[in-house]
Amino acid sequence: MERENQKLQASESDLQCRRLKLDYEEITPCLKDVTLVWERMLSTTGRSKVRFDTEEIHKAVGQGVPRQHRGEIWKFLSEQYLLRKICICRNFPFRRKIYVFTICKFPGRTFPTHPYFSAQLGAGQLSLYNLLKAYSLLDPEVGYCQGLSFVAGVLLLHMSEEDAFHMLKFLMYDTGLRKQYRPDMIILQIQMYQLSRLLHDYHRELYTHLELYEIGPSLYAAPWFLTAFASHFPLGFVARVFDMLFLQGSEVIFKVALSLLGSHKPLILQHDNLESIVEFIKTTLPNLGLVQMEKTINQVSEMDISKQLQAYEVEYHVLQDELLDGPSTLSQSQRVAQLEKTNGSLRQQNLDLLEELQVAHAKIRWLETRVDGLVNREAELQSEVKTLQQERTELHQTVSKLGDLFSSLGINSSFPDQENLTNTSNNQ
Repeated sequence: MERENQKLQASESDLQCRRLKLDYEEITPCLKDVTLVWERMLSTTGRSKVRFDTEEIHKAVGQGVPRQHRGEIWKFLSEQYLLRKICICRNFPFRRKIYVFTICKFPGRTFPTHPYFSAQLGAGQLSLYNLLKAYSLLDPEVGYCQGLSFVAGVLLLHMSEEDAFHMLKFLMYDTGLRKQYRPDMIILQIQMYQLSRLLHDYHRELYTHLELYEIGPSLYAAPWFLTAFASHFPLGFVARVFDMLFLQGSEVIFKVALSLLGSHKPLILQHDNLESIVEFIKTTLPNLGLVQMEKTINQVSEMDISKQLQAYEVEYHVLQDELLDGPSTLSQSQRVAQLEKTNGSLRQQNLDLLEELQVAHAKIRWLETRVDGLVNREAELQSEVKTLQQERTELHQTVSKLGDLFSSLGINSSFPDQENLTNTSNNQ
């Protein structure tokens, strides 16, 4: 009997933990018919070796992913991705260990307001320690990266540590996310150039407006790429970005960024200075409504920018070669040293700005949550006051009736009259 009780308690604890992890608002609620489609695909025998119809998968992702199955669906999408592409495979087992002190800076800053990660050295933070340490052993070149901790955190909200490790490995090596986290951060610079060129091609008026105030993507988009939007946007939106990321690969980040900026073009054009434009993109844009979020995801599924991204990467390297080959009074070694110094300075500046933005954004979210709590408490107190006032009125009526009853019976009651009782209550 005791063993059964222990099993029941463990099961209840698991359910409570799962509810805690999935504590976010969905932007595309999944209908029952779509859920049945997913359940049918997930329950297929030998699923990891079966190539499903691509159009059916894309349609299902577009119609929504059930939150309770999201982790398993991401694993399914990764299996389908690998069946269609030749990818790097690193057979590195996950070993669960706890390393608290070596990476203690990062987990506490990852989703600090989410209940699963908020407790210092709680279950969520310890799982994040384990996952980040395991990945650092697999990939010493990248090692620990604060932006990467947000990606790992999103995975942990939907699956176990071991499954999250394998999905993180898939995202980094197979979809190509790893390149942007390398120490030299050259790929991140290329990505910023590619996004700028995409804006030029798809939203020329917006591109011209941003160029007028010397606002490049590095001023606002670097955290989007390094955290897959997880550091600034609501989790429901981030989960949908990850749905598309597992389906289409890392170019989804470009598509989402382009769609977000394009859909908010009229509002951005209303701002006429650098500070207000950057402030709008950083703080107002992430708080877009549910309808706008869903519209953004739907636009992403219809975009095809693969050829442009390849062309812009080649273009970037050609421009860099021309700059290096241009006339200069400096020797080659001096030019290299100068470029290395500039790159190092920009890299450190980006990291510092990213950290400041993440901390500030977390604080804003915490304050908003606190304000919401105070507003709710005020409403509760007002409701209690109204109830007490109603009870007082009823008591007054009861006292009055009792006084009348005693009077009719010829009994001299000691009850105060209604007027005196009301005055006494008001004075109190």
